[in-house]
Amino acid sequence: MNHWTDSLESDGEEEDSLVRPYTITRGRTAPQRDDLTLITVVTTAEPGEGRPAGRRLEPEHRAIVEQCREPAAVAEIAAELDLPVSVTKILIGDLVELGAVTTRPPLADGGSGGLNVEILQAVRDGLQRL
Repeated sequence: MNHWTDSLESDGEEEDSLVRPYTITRGRTAPQRDDLTLITVVTTAEPGEGRPAGRRLEPEHRAIVEQCREPAAVAEIAAELDLPVSVTKILIGDLVELGAVTTRPPLADGGSGGLNVEILQAVRDGLQRL
């Protein structure tokens, strides 16, 4: 995986560390979707004939599709990709627009009235890896 901070650590030039996120987001600095939170669950959509062909995906887009074959929270995805959450949200938004992934709020834990504890633990673990 391309780690956007590698160039900063290797040669000390901060400008280089910003090039990859800028490139993979095509210059966008903020997500267009305002419904993606750290605990939003992302799942790869079932393949279907109605899915748009879409533009060529970046490796990070493909990594998200692969990772989300099992539902994952936005924070987990960002941690796995080693990218800022804002960049990850932009990439997820692209995939939602293409019909490659679906998003939903975390499910309530059956009957307890609260959030699913497993999702919250996964988000916590993802945030700790950031």
